[in-house]
Amino acid sequence: MSRSDIARAGLLVAVLCLPCGAAEAAASPFAAMAGTWSGSGTLSTTDGGQERLRCRAAYDVAPNGAELRLNLRCASESYNFDLAGNVEYRGGAITGSWSEATRNASGTISGRAAGDQIDAAARGENFSANLSLTTRGSRQNVSIRPQGTNITGVSLTLDRR
Repeated sequence: MSRSDIARAGLLVAVLCLPCGAAEAAASPFAAMAGTWSGSGTLSTTDGGQERLRCRAAYDVAPNGAELRLNLRCASESYNFDLAGNVEYRGGAITGSWSEATRNASGTISGRAAGDQIDAAARGENFSANLSLTTRGSRQNVSIRPQGTNITGVSLTLDRR
């Protein structure tokens, strides 16, 4: 598995973890995400391999609940990555951007949020993935499905700290 493929999967993780907020903080998917989270997961590859990931995330939610700023750091046995992103929530739709500094990669994210579920697509010049994120109480489950790489999926479980 190449470092660029792992970085791309990391970008997906960041995008997945960019769950978006609502116009009202009380109803916002972002409101439930505010704070610091950490956890682990698995990165799977086309050759059947798997790597364990450890991740830490910080979600900074605007007072109105409609904007989210994310910082995410994940590490596996063979790679570390740092991601940043900004996402907005308006009327059930989410839009935003992400970047990964060590690989000079960036792109956009768009999708829908309803209740505790966010479904989105992340796109960049050399990367695309579908993602799903569910936040229930102090736990988040994240699933990322990249296209066009040797990474077939990323699954994470994060807990609020």
